[in-house]
Amino acid sequence: MGTRPRSGEEAVVVRDLRVRRGGTPVFEGLDVAIPRGRITGLLGPSGCGKTTLMRAIVGVQKIDGGSVTVFGEPAGGVSLRRRVAYDTQAASVYGDLTVRQNLSYFARLIGAPRGDVDRVIEQVGLRPQAGQTVASLSGGQENRVSLAVAMLGSPDLIVLDEPTVGLDPVLRAELWAVFRALAATGVTLVVSSHVMDEALRCDRLLLMRAGRLVADTTPAALLADTGESDPDAAFLALIERGTAG
Repeated sequence: MGTRPRSGEEAVVVRDLRVRRGGTPVFEGLDVAIPRGRITGLLGPSGCGKTTLMRAIVGVQKIDGGSVTVFGEPAGGVSLRRRVAYDTQAASVYGDLTVRQNLSYFARLIGAPRGDVDRVIEQVGLRPQAGQTVASLSGGQENRVSLAVAMLGSPDLIVLDEPTVGLDPVLRAELWAVFRALAATGVTLVVSSHVMDEALRCDRLLLMRAGRLVADTTPAALLADTGESDPDAAFLALIERGTAG
């Protein structure tokens, strides 16, 4: 379903990926291609393998077989350390430091250029809160600080694990505006979610269930193929179709 990216257009290529966690198979031969410069949504219910796939993409997941390449290099390679950023679901910033202190600390760790801290503060819309401690921020603002950390050094690929979980619709919309602005500059984003209405905000969709890829498509193609107007109903239609087959 949908049009797969042509060779050379992929940021990430996963071939025959096999992963076991705690002796239980998560993936048994997964194949995925993620296009450059787009927002790819990784969607599906909790426990379907989204986080495991993202960990494999950034090179921190032990795999049992297959391959994962990012921009033509093995995932996790030294040459990718400044090109790939990973924003985990759990906050990766220090609550007792201010927004600016957090960003300055992480900028020094990765050797980000001078001026990067001000750039990312501006991009995520946190200039008024730059002097506040992270502990004093709202949940949505704290998520933005984590995103700003991931943006330091201008990575080519940003992997975001459920960045909008628990946020109200207004805050979710604001974060998606930031994602869209990043993609407009050529950054590749992989954004996971279990909220299906976020599918319509993506350029491309990877729909997962129980460790397998249900569909590799686009929002328009998903709705057209299933004849549904609602992404939740479309996903359920795909599941029912696969079960019937």
